[in-house]
Amino acid sequence: MAKDEKEPKAEEAEKKQEAPAESKEAETSKTEEGEPSAEAKPHIEANTKPAPGPRGRDARGPPAFDIDAWKPKTEMGKKVKMGDITDIDQVLNSDKKLLEAEIVDALLPSLESDLLLIGQSKGKFGGGQRRVFRQTQKKTKEGNKPSFATCAVVGDHKGHVGIGYGKSRETVPAREKAIRRAKINLIKIRRGCGSWQCSCKEPHSIPFEVEGKCGSVKVKLMPAPKGTGLCAGSEISKVLKLAGVEDVWSKTTGKTTSRINLTAAIEKALKQIMEVKVQEKFKSNLNIEE
Repeated sequence: MAKDEKEPKAEEAEKKQEAPAESKEAETSKTEEGEPSAEAKPHIEANTKPAPGPRGRDARGPPAFDIDAWKPKTEMGKKVKMGDITDIDQVLNSDKKLLEAEIVDALLPSLESDLLLIGQSKGKFGGGQRRVFRQTQKKTKEGNKPSFATCAVVGDHKGHVGIGYGKSRETVPAREKAIRRAKINLIKIRRGCGSWQCSCKEPHSIPFEVEGKCGSVKVKLMPAPKGTGLCAGSEISKVLKLAGVEDVWSKTTGKTTSRINLTAAIEKALKQIMEVKVQEKFKSNLNIEE
């Protein structure tokens, strides 16, 4: 009788050992049918992440301008949205002032922007590294209230350029304000080949010598032959590059370390290109492109 009792207990133990084996076989059959296993799930999740966008890892950056969602407030903006104005030169050549930055976004989708180094980080004996933001503080009873200022430049490399100054308690609003004001201050400049050393008849330089002044800073821009490059300071080169000027000679005098006065002098010099009246017989000689 004892032997008979031991036999069913041994059979039950064998069944318990077979049960987990069958469950493992069922799991493997499910994975073979199409359901991923637990080990394969993290690899699948890693592969199903969205592809990187055109602006970088997560497609960060300012979104594309949506003209349908734009609600213009000025008469000029309403004409741009309706399609009556299709060229930015129609806006710049008119007597009306540009009051909406969205007009520039709609008419110049290829506009590029850059920030000028007008600030300086803290360092011994004033030797800190140049920064995009200029930080100042206001002393009050509550404590120090910092503010940040920056200067932006926009252009399309085809003769349109604008410079704007923005200031705010934080860096991001100051940058957005500067870019917005740069778009509103957009101007058109003449390009040509005014150097006597070059006769390529291409608009790679400026047609004649111009000069701008702000405070003690004076900036003189002179036409240069093709292949010379931008022989100017770093901030002057940023403005001229976005304006579409490839070759130029420059001369600066005064306290050029005050970058705000330097950018204002550059803007006045570029405006002078359009203020000078040029006769029709000289336009072909200077290869002027307007």
